[in-house]
Amino acid sequence: MKRKWKIVITLAAIVVLAFGVYASTVYSKRGVVTVQTGQVVRGDLVSQVTASGEIKPKNYINIGANAMGEITQILVKEGDRVRKGQLLAKLEDVQPAAEVAAQKATISSAEADTTAAEAGLKAADDNIQTMQAALDHDKADLERMKAEYERSELLFKEKLLAKQDFDLKRYTYEAQVAAIRQSETRLTQARATRDQTAAQLNSARRKVVMNQASLTSFEDLLQKRNFYAPLDGVVTNLPVRQGESVVPGIQNQTGTIIMTIADMSLITAEVKVDETDIVNIHLNQVADITIDAIPNKVFKGHVSEIGDTAILRSTGVAASQSAISSQEAKDFKVVIALDHPPDEIRPGLSCTAKITTATRASALTIPIQALTVRQKGDLEVQPAGKKGASDPTVKLDPTAQKARKEELTGVFVVENGKAQFRKVETGITGATDIEVLSGLKEGDQIVTGSYQVIRTIRNETQVKVDNKAPVTEQKT
Repeated sequence: MKRKWKIVITLAAIVVLAFGVYASTVYSKRGVVTVQTGQVVRGDLVSQVTASGEIKPKNYINIGANAMGEITQILVKEGDRVRKGQLLAKLEDVQPAAEVAAQKATISSAEADTTAAEAGLKAADDNIQTMQAALDHDKADLERMKAEYERSELLFKEKLLAKQDFDLKRYTYEAQVAAIRQSETRLTQARATRDQTAAQLNSARRKVVMNQASLTSFEDLLQKRNFYAPLDGVVTNLPVRQGESVVPGIQNQTGTIIMTIADMSLITAEVKVDETDIVNIHLNQVADITIDAIPNKVFKGHVSEIGDTAILRSTGVAASQSAISSQEAKDFKVVIALDHPPDEIRPGLSCTAKITTATRASALTIPIQALTVRQKGDLEVQPAGKKGASDPTVKLDPTAQKARKEELTGVFVVENGKAQFRKVETGITGATDIEVLSGLKEGDQIVTGSYQVIRTIRNETQVKVDNKAPVTEQKT
């Protein structure tokens, strides 16, 4: 009987001892948080901004209708290469061509009138010169006849000249005076005729100028019935067919687009960059472009243009021209010139660009998820039994309260089995890592997971490191 009790007592002691050991172990692990860790390492870091958009030629022109009419000829097809000045299409031009021909005939008639007026003016000038020379000659004869008349008058008064001879000299002199008056009258009339001819010539010349201006207008209307290539390029869009009617644009309505000519010598990727990333984008930054229609290939390019106007993401309208709330997400247009575009590329293809904004060689890096934010007051650790600033019963002045709410960016470093918060200064951000400028050194062990732990863990918390990969259950 005694032996039986001894066995029972021994077993009970063993159970109590085992329970005590288990309870001691559980108690010792009270407050310990299991974490995943990583090390601060050095490595090359590349910061990139990813944006999507579409392929566009740098220079393209939509050729629109400048006149109303029916398309009678289309001389190119979509995909054709054209040269600047090449005839592309024609509209029906019967009436404009007839107006040009009629105006040319009118100009020919006006030029003939001008030529006739010029000939008449020259003849009038020659006639006036001849009459003026004759008048000058007659005036010289008049002076001679006047002298002879005055001498004969003296001789007649002295009875040295017969009356018959005196009368003859007088009649001759008076006849010359009358002839000169008649010549002067004819000269005046000739000059008046010349002036009239000159006026007719000026009028004819003005008519020629006016008719030439009208011809220019009619020829412009006729020219607008034909469409020529404004640059060397490729026909990338041809939405009309021969026989269709086209109309020009008016104030509030665009006209018919005949075709689009694109300069394919310089191809760009036009992407939209988020407003939070646009400050990191600069001209000539390199970029990798992938095109959905050309898989497994990466094309190099560089930033050639950065938009200054924010574009609303929902509507694509400039924010300054929209009445929608300014709180809506916005993008900025960025143009990337492809260095060596492939021959099979086409405008409008969807693409994605990764723009390299910064690079660092042998930078001190940590995983992005290790970075967290804490208020300064939440990092304080108070000894047991003492009231700290975090105790609601402790009253602080406004300056101290503001200081406690200051947010600090940092990581939790594992030291002596505890997670200690350490403030860090960061640099550029890569795909998975971020650069550390100060606060850590190479080889430091930092908490990298889990997300819930990093979000809730407190300063000086005891931690247990478990970096084993999680076991996933296989489905049967």
